[in-house]
Amino acid sequence: MFQFLPRTVIILGLVSFLNDTASEMITPLLPIFLTASLGAGPAVVGLVEGVAEATASLLKLVSGRLADRGWNAKRLVLGGYGLSNSARPLIGLAFGWVWVLLLRFLDRVGKGLRTSPRDALISASTSSGIRGRAFGFHRALDHTGAVVGPLLAFGMLSLGIELEKVFLLSVIPGLLVMLLIGYGLPDRLTVVTTTEPPAKLSWLGLDSQLRALIIAAGGLALATTPEVFLVLWAQSHGLKLVWVPLLWSAASAIKMLVAIPGGYLSDHLGRLPVLLIGWGARFVLLVALAFSPDNIGLIWLLFLAYAGSLALTEGAERALVGDFAPAGQKATAYGLYHMVSGLLLLPGAILFGTLWEWLGEAIAFLTAAGLTVISIALLLLVVSRHSPKVH
Repeated sequence: MFQFLPRTVIILGLVSFLNDTASEMITPLLPIFLTASLGAGPAVVGLVEGVAEATASLLKLVSGRLADRGWNAKRLVLGGYGLSNSARPLIGLAFGWVWVLLLRFLDRVGKGLRTSPRDALISASTSSGIRGRAFGFHRALDHTGAVVGPLLAFGMLSLGIELEKVFLLSVIPGLLVMLLIGYGLPDRLTVVTTTEPPAKLSWLGLDSQLRALIIAAGGLALATTPEVFLVLWAQSHGLKLVWVPLLWSAASAIKMLVAIPGGYLSDHLGRLPVLLIGWGARFVLLVALAFSPDNIGLIWLLFLAYAGSLALTEGAERALVGDFAPAGQKATAYGLYHMVSGLLLLPGAILFGTLWEWLGEAIAFLTAAGLTVISIALLLLVVSRHSPKVH
């Protein structure tokens, strides 16, 4: 099926593969680095992740608007990836959690610059009939990088390489990202298809399906358990440090395998059914995480199943934004979608970390499960008058 995907989609998929290889050499180890090496608690882990994602989300709206106004999308994408891959490896030199927060902030600034223009490029280069497949393909390569990165980290740790040096070595795939963007994408690449200036984006002017998705995705962001907390959960239930990258890699492999079928199903069954299945599974798994006993096999099963539930809906969510975004405002609409989700990640992550630290992990997981149900109900309420087959 991939021979029918445009060159831009394939190149951006490969870019995400390399970038996630670099990023995921660090991400699964970051909560352990913060807690074990720097002495931070779960609340600080939530603060670091929440601030980082909220920062990225604000910039996703700005970069999306710039792309719709004719800014060179390649330069926005190149600058975003460049900043991330410059700041991220330096976490290995941090001597306090405040420095980690600053470097994660810069890393996510880069993500904010690149994400909306990149998604808009994918959407603009595909028709509605293959858009879910295109985003599924992109997410699958992204997750493939998230398989390779932790495997590299696992190999290095097994050889006795220090945690900080693993972080520093992530600069190598980061450099390959920059070369691929520089030589793989056309120099003048924009998402603008008209000479008319973009109209002001009106919330009420958006399709009701798109408004429902943005609101529900924001609620889910508030409810989402950051995967860094699942690492702490796995460790607290008996998983040893050296196995953490391998577990993370396996979870990314599940995402890779689920993302393409999820996007394909959304093209043929409809976006809404896929969203409801994935989000419903997330609720069930959060409840299971709250009551799980100390069992290594169960740790692997729940961790991998939760990863699959996240990946199932990624293509459908992004494709739905592209389906109903106003003409000439796709990048801005993607920015709005990412901004709402990311801003609510900050209070969600802080709430989860604080509940964990004060009341225990079970209360934190059950609270997340309750917020997930509310978000699903909100989505159903808003779109109840519409056909469930959304394209």
